[in-house]
Amino acid sequence: MGKELLTAPAGETQLLLGNEAIARGALEGGVRFVTCYPGTPSSEVPDTFFRLSQGAPYYFEYSVNEKVALEVAGGATLAGLPTLVTMKHVGVNVAADPLMTLAYVSAPGGLVLLSADDPGCHSSQNEQDNRIYARLGGLPCFEPATAQECKDMARDALLLSRTLETPVMLRTTTRVNHVRGPVTLGAIPETLEEKPFVKNPPKYVPLPASARNMHVRLLGVLEKARQAAEDSPYNTERGQGEVGFVACGAARNYLSDVLADDGLEGQVRVLELGQAYPLPEERIAAFLAKCRTVVIVEELEPVLETEVRALAQKRGIAVTIVGKGENLPRRGEYATPNVRAAVRAALGRQTDPVETLSVPADLPKRPPNLCAGCPHRAAYYAVRQVYSDEAVYSSDIGCYTLGFLPPFKAADFLLCMGSSISTGAGFARASGKPVVAFIGDSTFFHSGITGLIDAVAYNHDLLVVILDNRTTAMTGHQPNPGVDTTIFGENPNPVDLLALIRACGIEPVKVNPLNHKAMVAALENFAKQHGPRVLVAEYPCPIHARRVGKAKKTPPARVAGDPAACLAVRDNLACPAFAMEGEVFTINAEQCDGCMYCVQLSPDIKPGKKEA
Repeated sequence: MGKELLTAPAGETQLLLGNEAIARGALEGGVRFVTCYPGTPSSEVPDTFFRLSQGAPYYFEYSVNEKVALEVAGGATLAGLPTLVTMKHVGVNVAADPLMTLAYVSAPGGLVLLSADDPGCHSSQNEQDNRIYARLGGLPCFEPATAQECKDMARDALLLSRTLETPVMLRTTTRVNHVRGPVTLGAIPETLEEKPFVKNPPKYVPLPASARNMHVRLLGVLEKARQAAEDSPYNTERGQGEVGFVACGAARNYLSDVLADDGLEGQVRVLELGQAYPLPEERIAAFLAKCRTVVIVEELEPVLETEVRALAQKRGIAVTIVGKGENLPRRGEYATPNVRAAVRAALGRQTDPVETLSVPADLPKRPPNLCAGCPHRAAYYAVRQVYSDEAVYSSDIGCYTLGFLPPFKAADFLLCMGSSISTGAGFARASGKPVVAFIGDSTFFHSGITGLIDAVAYNHDLLVVILDNRTTAMTGHQPNPGVDTTIFGENPNPVDLLALIRACGIEPVKVNPLNHKAMVAALENFAKQHGPRVLVAEYPCPIHARRVGKAKKTPPARVAGDPAACLAVRDNLACPAFAMEGEVFTINAEQCDGCMYCVQLSPDIKPGKKEA
């Protein structure tokens, strides 16, 4: 999707990814300031803004982490600009400190926080439900279910935020972020009413005396937001009968599919809630009063269920409420089979066992793998040669987490983004065992710096290996503070990673991990030392290097000797370019990146011939 997302006129229909639709909706809402930390499933939203940013009517940045992204965005909304900040669900944990105060301080220009949740842990370490953050922080919450709603709700969330001068959450899930569907576009405003900042410390500085008044103001704002939810076009009712279903988020789609497939559309009552917080109590109470049984259909935690049960008890409404249970679990993504079982159970119909996905036993496995030519593979191979199973490996969030898999087995524990240094330091101190902590360059900038300072301050005994591939590779090759090059050219203000490490109190050693002898020599030297040490394994991600025109043109490697003699390299390096033609080892020239690392490990593998 190119510039047409920014220039397409109102009324045009485009086939958009949910995340692209969110970007367009924010533009229609008049967004002028966008910050983020990239994380799946949210990444395409900031990536779209980044691609469109040259000459666009907004400021954009990939912030160093989610906390900084929200704080920068908070400053922008205080200055009067409509602001969007995006992150994945676990990123909200990082941003939670400013988030819990932001609604107190207010958002005069308007601020929408996109929280992209991940039921089923498709690309995350947990499946937390961030609707709870909306309740905890006092943020009105929108939950789209289609690409069209992604666009419309992003726009209306920003407009509501600007009207009420309070932050609003746009809560999505992986299926919604990555759905693709037709989206009818609205108009992008050319001008924006200015909201200049007026100094008023009691309003914006949450000292205890002021914070108490801020809380009172926030509760009043939430009442206004509740009335907006009562009247919201995203909360709709249809059907008839004594059995009702209340659904929100992506679960609305599964419910609609089941009712259509089973011929039940119109025969049961359905209340879809796209704007469910603050709870539209009057609308829900009226719905409950028409029903004998109501089933709450929502993924993950029983957030809506708990609130609806409390409302029914408070209003004295005699209705049976069915929520989490065997058919509607508190874990994972929903699908039509389990929603169908819940619908049929509520109607007293025969229910079939919930279908489970079965995979043929003889289907070849295709686990995730580091790419051909990835410098992380070379780093792991060298580390395992020197430290083997004697060391304990503290891992982190990034492509390099795949070091968890055989043959490297270089991840013994992981907590969260940026935790490898701190957790490794604690383990080393408590166990007395050698510890190697792996962390990427982007993750180090994100939240590894403080862990390194702590390691220096308390002389923790561990080796930190910073896997510097010159980009934020895992989420789509976004720039980080230390990169040299982006898709728009040279980075004018790169942060010097080595100088930063020195400022923390350690003299780092930088090595090209694809230079096997140099890497092993550095590791062997570090193995003899004690205290905190840092090895920077620097080599660009080959995919990113090709994207920015920095890739070196080298021929693929080839088997030039005895193929059987190469099997140990195959088993211990596991490069995806390695292949077996029957019982004979070979190297796939189409897959090989030409890094020549395997050439250094076996005399039977040689560089290929250069093309004429």
